[in-house]
Amino acid sequence: MAQRRSWGNVRRLASGRYQARYKVDGVEHLAPDTFRTKRDADEFLAAVRADLGRGTWINPDRGTVTLQKYATRWLSERPALRPRTRELYEGQLRLHILPALGDLPLAKITTSGVRTWHAGLLSEGRLSASTVAKCYRLLRTILGTAVEDELITKNPCVIKGAGVERAAERPVATVEQVLELADSIEPRFRAMVLLAGFLGLRLGELLALTHRRLDLLHGTLSVTEQLQELADGSYLLGPPKTDAGMRTVSIPRAIIPDLEAHLGGWAAPGSDGLLFCSPDGSYVRRTTVQRAWRRATGDVGLDGFRFHDLRHTGNTLTASAGASTKELMVRMGHSSSRAALIYQHASSVRDAEIAECLSKTIDRHRRS
Repeated sequence: MAQRRSWGNVRRLASGRYQARYKVDGVEHLAPDTFRTKRDADEFLAAVRADLGRGTWINPDRGTVTLQKYATRWLSERPALRPRTRELYEGQLRLHILPALGDLPLAKITTSGVRTWHAGLLSEGRLSASTVAKCYRLLRTILGTAVEDELITKNPCVIKGAGVERAAERPVATVEQVLELADSIEPRFRAMVLLAGFLGLRLGELLALTHRRLDLLHGTLSVTEQLQELADGSYLLGPPKTDAGMRTVSIPRAIIPDLEAHLGGWAAPGSDGLLFCSPDGSYVRRTTVQRAWRRATGDVGLDGFRFHDLRHTGNTLTASAGASTKELMVRMGHSSSRAALIYQHASSVRDAEIAECLSKTIDRHRRS
């Protein structure tokens, strides 16, 4: 028999579990789940009544839209997303999030369900921990917007540390290894290796460089664009991701002769000609660079060393040269000091080595 209230009731089902119902503005609502005990059902109704009193109650019927439909709408309502970012989000949803959670209504996505999904991605072993963290962050962001839209009362993505990327520390090449890689790669990419290894430029920034951005007289290089290659093979030339990415970087004097030689032999003509281009003067595809890069790393015994690791190398060398946090941020094109501090930590290792050498010198003089 149901226990009547002025606005809701609890009744025992044939299964022995309890069901809670309540009315708001004359419309009846069922609790999303049944309860093991009557006390649990009563506590649910008490919580609903408290939410009604505070004005924080959310109609559970609004959470019936599926994650699939809501995520599609969420993406469509963000026209400012960069194309590569949009492709990344679409891929994460299609491959890793929606297959497991897409058919669930938003109100049915629970913390327990999210934890099971997250653990499954990690245990499969197909994805890196970094990719799983990115997928979790995207789901958390989408469901956070659902909370703002008052479709659900709280975000179920509350797994501590699940969205933090703990990427393995990437290797850093020595100056000799950078020079050796530059000698081993195809001649048209030699200067590209030097600029990446000693100035810390990204591949997209290198592929967008033109003559007008290079000032060998004053020894500077201006980064104002980056080239993105989309999934359909088209190109997108645009500004760096942040304002800090637009920067002017000083070139080490030692590699200016290499850049002069490159301009004379491999760059496209004209002030708007690309520094790194295909034989017909058009953009170079990333796959072309990567093929040449893999051959070069194999030749010098650095298999597994990525082109992007040259950027880590350049930034570490800059930190070792004594650059301050602000100077590192400017040279790297970062708006946050977090990455700069990482490279300064790497520099502190070198500083410890210097201190040890000084200690040995002091000891040697003391003995004499």
